[in-house]
Formats: sequence, structure tokens, C-alpha cells
Amino acid sequence: MIKDYLKAGYPAFCLLTQEPYRAEKMLVSEGWTFRVWDCLTGIRDINSNQIVEEIRDPVEAIRWLCMNRDTVLITHNMHLFLEMPEIIQAIQNGIPIWKGTGSAMVIVSPTILLRPEVEKLFTIIDLPLPDDDSLYELQQDLCKSVSINPNKKAAKAAKGLTEFEAETAFALSLIRKGYCSTRVIAEAKSQMIRRSGLMEFWEPASINDVGGLDQLKAFISNRAKAYEPGNEHLPKPKGVLLVGIPGTGKSLSCKAAASIMGWPLIKLDIGNLKGSLVGESERKIRQATAVIDAFGEAVVWIDEVEKGFSGTKSSGETDAGTTANMFGHFLTWRAESKSSIIVMATANDIKNLPPEFLRAGRFDATFFVDLPTLSERIEIIKIMNRKYNADIPVNYAQKLEGWSGAEIEQLAKDSLYDGVEGAYKAIVPLSKTMKEDIQALKDWAKTRARLANTPDEEVKPQRKIHQIKKEAA
Repeated sequence: MIKDYLKAGYPAFCLLTQEPYRAEKMLVSEGWTFRVWDCLTGIRDINSNQIVEEIRDPVEAIRWLCMNRDTVLITHNMHLFLEMPEIIQAIQNGIPIWKGTGSAMVIVSPTILLRPEVEKLFTIIDLPLPDDDSLYELQQDLCKSVSINPNKKAAKAAKGLTEFEAETAFALSLIRKGYCSTRVIAEAKSQMIRRSGLMEFWEPASINDVGGLDQLKAFISNRAKAYEPGNEHLPKPKGVLLVGIPGTGKSLSCKAAASIMGWPLIKLDIGNLKGSLVGESERKIRQATAVIDAFGEAVVWIDEVEKGFSGTKSSGETDAGTTANMFGHFLTWRAESKSSIIVMATANDIKNLPPEFLRAGRFDATFFVDLPTLSERIEIIKIMNRKYNADIPVNYAQKLEGWSGAEIEQLAKDSLYDGVEGAYKAIVPLSKTMKEDIQALKDWAKTRARLANTPDEEVKPQRKIHQIKKEAA
């Protein structure tokens, strides 16, 4: 990993990782003596773990390196001592000596915390997370000890975990299921989301809970083929934008998309990422996207995205450019990310979205979710009757023209108390209270979006033939 740098005489490195012990194994190269230091053990040999010098003081450890040739000193948590002027001075004094003796110091740290006085002296290196082959090899070692066959699919599902996290997830799966289960691995990966505190882990919805929207379902199912074996040549989908009337099933469709893909569902709330401190919001969205990329295959659900990014144009005047900066990072992330992530975003008011968000290529498709058609209303009534043990007559679908799925669901719940007819009279649908807004949204979608709804079958007009009575001769 650092052999070429060592040959070139590089004297100081900062290795970014949360796996200090894996870092030790990855760093070893022929031609140099590798030693490890920490403030409790002192200096030990990397192979035998035998203590070489009981030097626990960080300054003395740096001085010790100055007295050794062709030696690499891997230091754990040295970044926590970088506020001490003695440490800074010891590093500055050691750099020219290490260049002359072929030695080097490695600071193993999860983040870059280098002081300005020494930051130019260090080379930053990222330790990548374990790849599929490494995870499968780790799984094989665990399964071999209990005579269980390994599961390549589970090893792939563990991508994004550290070696320690993957090992414990595999072990937990063997205890709970008796084999390496992708579901248990997904539960372990959900800890990444919970620990970040920036996003939420949601349970995907069953596709059977979504009434209608067959064209949207077909689109997602079709794009899922890109992740099937043998279809590596197909371009990977980036996401879908769902625009439509409130209550028509946009959010539920996002949850069902995760079910169709067979992936976990992560909810990203842009508003929750905004902080009060300067630069905090930008840091949080960078951190959130980094966690998502590390997570691997997942559906990311952004609900009412127009609210999170509204005011982007006037951001410089209202919030010192914070929203514009967050928006810029989001667009860059979607354009450059190579992770298997599908973003499902919903919007009620398309006018508040910046034009950059809607240009071709940001999303694979923009779907308009209209009020349910007759066939969809029938399907929704059946779903709600089953869900709430209600008894809405199927022929009520004709009467519920202009009602959204959410309003039909409310009708099902209210009917348990007030009866179907009483509940029907009490609910005023949005198609009446927001008639003009809904019509404007429909007009916008006619030439700018695909229709997600299941169209009703057209009744073909039949020609009426009049019988001509023959006059009696």
C-alpha cells in the first residue's frame, strides 16, 4: 500500500481508517522493519506482538524512530496528541532525519486532524473497506469452523462493513439462522445508519399494498434487471422522481420500490441535516452521502424534496448560501457516485424545485402520480377493506371519482365508526378544495412527465344498426 512511497523517501503518512488492526496487516512491506506504538503498550513488533521498547510517551516514541534506519512506526491515536507543541516540534525535527535514514511514521486515524504546522509534511492515504473477495474469504473461515457452507450473496450484502463488523454479523447470522443470512447482514448494516444519526432505516412496503400505479411498478421492475447476473453491460439506474397530488401513494411507492429491488430502505431528510453552526449543514450532507455510499445497495427515499431544497436561488441572501451549497453537493454526488444506490424522491409542488434538479440525467424518469383511475380505486378499496376489516362496497369506486388513495383509506377507517355513507359525506376531497392547483399540476405533467397510473380500459364505441322494416307488398 505504501511501498512505492517508502521507496521514494516519503517520511510521514496519515492513514484514514476505522480499522486500526487491519491497517497493520495491510501496511507491511518487504525491505522495512515495521513497529507499532500506542500509549499503553509502548513499541511492539508487528509480527510477534512482543514489546520492543516500553516507551509510552509519544514524544519519546518519535525520538526513538529517529534512531532507527529503514523502520516504519505505525502509531495508533497519535492524532489525539497533536495539540501538544512538543509533538509538533518532534515531528518537524524528525522529518529530515527520517528522509535520510529511510524511516517513516504512520498516523492511523479515522479523520484528518493534522495541525497546519505539519499538514504539508504528511501524505493522506485511504484504507478501502474490504472487497467482495475479502469478505467471502472471511466468511469461509467462519463457516469452516462450524461445517457450514458459505453464502456468496451474504458476502456481497456485507459490502460496506468493516472487517470487524462483517465478522460479527456473519457470526450472529450463524447463531440465529444456522447459515449466513442476507437479512441478518442487512440488520447489521442498519447500525451504520443509526450510528450516523443523520438518516432513518425504514421497513420496505409490500408491493401488494400499492393499489394501481402499474406503469411505475413495471418501470422499477424493468430497471431492476440491471443488477441481475449477466446484465453487467446495462447502465445502472440512478433514481426516480415522483411528482403528484398529495395522498396519491408517492411515499408508499418509494417504500415498495425497495421491496421490488430487494434492498434496504433509507430515508434521507434534507431538512434534518441543516444545522445552526457555520458549515455544519454542508458537513452533515457530505457525511450522510459518504455513509450511503459505504452502505452499498439501497433505496434512498427523499420525501417532499422541494421543501429541503426550496429557496436555492435566494440562498445567498437568506442563509449565507447554505442551501445552495447542500444542493450543489447533492447534485455532484448523484452525478459522480458509483455506488449501487437508487434515489426515490417525491414532490408535491414542482414549481419550488430548481431547474437543475429536473434536467435530463438527474433521474432516470419523472413520473406524474395522478388521482386514481376507476380500476385503481377498485383495487385500493379491496386493499383498505382487507387492511382495516372494513366493508366499503366495490361499486363505491364510481362514487369516489376524484378521491386520492389517502382519502379512501380515511373513508375505510371512519366507516368503522360512522358507517360508509356517513364517512363519505364527512370527507371533502382535495380535488374539490384544490381544484385549480391540481389542474395546473396536471397541465404541467402532460408534456413533462410519464404517467404512473394504471389507465382504465377504453370502451370502444359500437355502431348502432337500425333495422329497416320492410313494407308489406
